[in-house]
Amino acid sequence: MYEILVRGRTLPEAYHMALHELELSGEIADCADWSQKQKELSMTMVVLKPLEEPRISKLFIGGPAELEQYRQEMLDGILDFEIAAGNWEYTYHDRMTNYPVSHLTRLDQIDFVIYELKHNPSSRRAVMVIRDVCADAYSSDPACLQNIQYFIRNGKLDCVVLFRSNDACKATFMNAFALICLQERIAKELGVEVGQYTHRANSFHCYEKDFDMLKGYVEAIESAAGDEDICYDYEDGWKDMMEDYQDEIAEKVEVLKERAGVK
Repeated sequence: MYEILVRGRTLPEAYHMALHELELSGEIADCADWSQKQKELSMTMVVLKPLEEPRISKLFIGGPAELEQYRQEMLDGILDFEIAAGNWEYTYHDRMTNYPVSHLTRLDQIDFVIYELKHNPSSRRAVMVIRDVCADAYSSDPACLQNIQYFIRNGKLDCVVLFRSNDACKATFMNAFALICLQERIAKELGVEVGQYTHRANSFHCYEKDFDMLKGYVEAIESAAGDEDICYDYEDGWKDMMEDYQDEIAEKVEVLKERAGVK
């Protein structure tokens, strides 16, 4: 499979470069999902300054409500109850904080990462495993995110994530944004600055039904006169808009819990 590495100073810059490379260099391949073709390559996307503005791309599916809900799903597990309700097989947050070591033992991997790096800042062992081999092996919906590794280097917390599969147009930006928020939270716990963020997708792809969407995104990137055409600042506007939806999201979650019979 064709391999690409892109580096951007901000998340939108790196993400837009990745989209451009997929449109330009992606190979057309068969895809079992949706019984259609896909455009695909292997992508490593490095964000050098994850907290630098602009942090929000205009080129993703959703708005501040969807991004805030996804951030809460990843960091706070607001939909973890769907597992017990039998509606979902897993959530990323549950795999991070409630990983099955045995039928009796569960591990909070975020706590482990913080403990490991506090006691051994030069560690190469601060890894969270999201893939559950037994649960995912024959699942119809195995986890796309596989593992997350953290390093403290030069006084900063670097993060490297691995996806087996990543939908470039509909998932990558929200995945990366939420994982950077988690990186920031862990860095604060450790008392260090946020370093670079590396996002690896073994299959970075766009489904055939979304080829026009990818083409439109790339045309917007190529025609942009500056960041303001394809980006928003997070701290100056989007953060407040996302926070404005928190009550609405909380109410929505309560309704879903009631329907699922979960208190």
